[in-house]
Amino acid sequence: MERRIIGIAASDGIAIGKAYLLTEPDLSFEKKSVSDIEGEINRFNDSLEISKTEIQAIRDRVAETVGDEEAQVFDAHIMVLSDPELIDSIKTNITTNEVNAEQALMEVTGMFVNMFESMEDNPYMQERAADIRDVTERVLSHLLGVKIPNPSSIQEEVVIVAKDLTPSDTAQLNRDFVKGFVTDIGGRTSHSAIMARSLEIPAVVGTKTVTEGISDGDMVIIDGLGGNIIINPDEETLASYDEKRTKFEQQKEEWKLLKNAETVTKDGKHIELAANIGTPKDLVGVIENGAEAVGLYRTEFLYMDSADFPTEEEQFNAYKEVLEGMDGKPVVVRTMDIGGDKELPYLKLPEEMNPFLGYRAIRICLAEPEMFRTQLRALLRASVFGKLRIMFPMIATLNEFREAKKILEEEKAKLIQENIAVSEEIEVGIMVEIPAAAVLAHQFAKEVDFFSIGTNDLIQYTMAADRMNQQVSYLYQPYNPSILTLIKHVIDSSHAEGKWTGMCGEMAGDQTAVPLLVGLGLDEFSMSASSVLKTRSLMSKLDSTEMKKLADKAINECTTVEEVIELVDNMKELLV
Repeated sequence: MERRIIGIAASDGIAIGKAYLLTEPDLSFEKKSVSDIEGEINRFNDSLEISKTEIQAIRDRVAETVGDEEAQVFDAHIMVLSDPELIDSIKTNITTNEVNAEQALMEVTGMFVNMFESMEDNPYMQERAADIRDVTERVLSHLLGVKIPNPSSIQEEVVIVAKDLTPSDTAQLNRDFVKGFVTDIGGRTSHSAIMARSLEIPAVVGTKTVTEGISDGDMVIIDGLGGNIIINPDEETLASYDEKRTKFEQQKEEWKLLKNAETVTKDGKHIELAANIGTPKDLVGVIENGAEAVGLYRTEFLYMDSADFPTEEEQFNAYKEVLEGMDGKPVVVRTMDIGGDKELPYLKLPEEMNPFLGYRAIRICLAEPEMFRTQLRALLRASVFGKLRIMFPMIATLNEFREAKKILEEEKAKLIQENIAVSEEIEVGIMVEIPAAAVLAHQFAKEVDFFSIGTNDLIQYTMAADRMNQQVSYLYQPYNPSILTLIKHVIDSSHAEGKWTGMCGEMAGDQTAVPLLVGLGLDEFSMSASSVLKTRSLMSKLDSTEMKKLADKAINECTTVEEVIELVDNMKELLV
């Protein structure tokens, strides 16, 4: 009998196939006393090394098939397995208590997991708990000789059903056979959802009960467009979704024809459509999807990929590669945004109750000027190889921007004195992600060259709701009239001073938000490369004058996010 479950649409598309339950392996064991301590430690070391090798192989595969940014999570896993405090504690437990490696492993890692999970005000540490759990399971499986589920071994067309998918699981999904996945937990910004979008695999997450309602082999439809799961559909439903799937695939082929098209609205207004990148390797996706610019180059991955601070030369080469690769098209480079959920082993940051509201991004750069100057020199040297735009993140006050720009100007003067060429056409702007900067945008606009709105943080800071916390995820509301009002103020303020405003957060590629943002007058939209073509297609159907009326109505007449969504949906039904 047909049944339905509703979740969160995390990755576009329709998937139809037999359910493959990704169940937890039996990793139960008994505590044992051991006399051969050295042998037990050797057994542990062997399992550790095998696990490291496996994770490195997964990391390399993800970097090659998806991108370096998505592969970063596995660096954290390797770091866990290389942490001397953790490893030595396990070996000491084996030696002191004369217990088997399995028992020592679970006791020590359990202590670390509990400690990190108890830090409710520190999302970064809570994520580390998940990393420790993931790698512990892998090491334990090798100690017990038990095979953990391997999605890469699937040899028939299926849809994955799981409580959650670890980064390791998601990285091993073979697109030839895995047509989609559905999970009990997670949200649009979870690791698995981001990976699914990169792989273009339909996904629905956060269903809460899907693993209880589906048996291995059930026929399942995953509607990644609407967030619906249909279990054992009847013939009529199956035919209906098969048609929807065909239409969506045809639509994707039509979008590909827009690769070299200009991004213009129905009434001829040009809008710059850009893509976000983490490393120079991501340029392939940018170019293949016909993006007109790089709207956000996250330079912190240069730092996270290094055992020490990257040198000026290393940074210069990376920035030069991207600028040359874009062949004269604009590139917005965000200066180092370390802190919050991104830490460096070689940069000792203070213990903080809430690192997302603490010592991070521009705050670190201004406190560590030599590190900041090195990055700015590399950027300035690379500027002659393309159209560079420099953006400072996490700006809260005008004094922060002024100080950062002053350092930039000092380094520019030094390079010119050294007879090193520097472009005279570098635009310098800020990322608007702190409400204080958004509210004061009319003053900032007098001094910056551009704004780029970082909605991921702006929304969570404005709504006082951590976007990774499922208990308050309902408050992550991009279309809330309060958020739209802030965005309008930022855009209007820039235009009043003859400047431009872009957006590089998740909202820029959100198909419900796009008509509103066009109406608000947003000049540049930057998103994941895979969203560029469908957004270009949507924009070609929108009349900017009519969208202005739509946006005004959303801000002035709507009182809830539901009313805004209904307003946009009604408008979309009229599009031809």
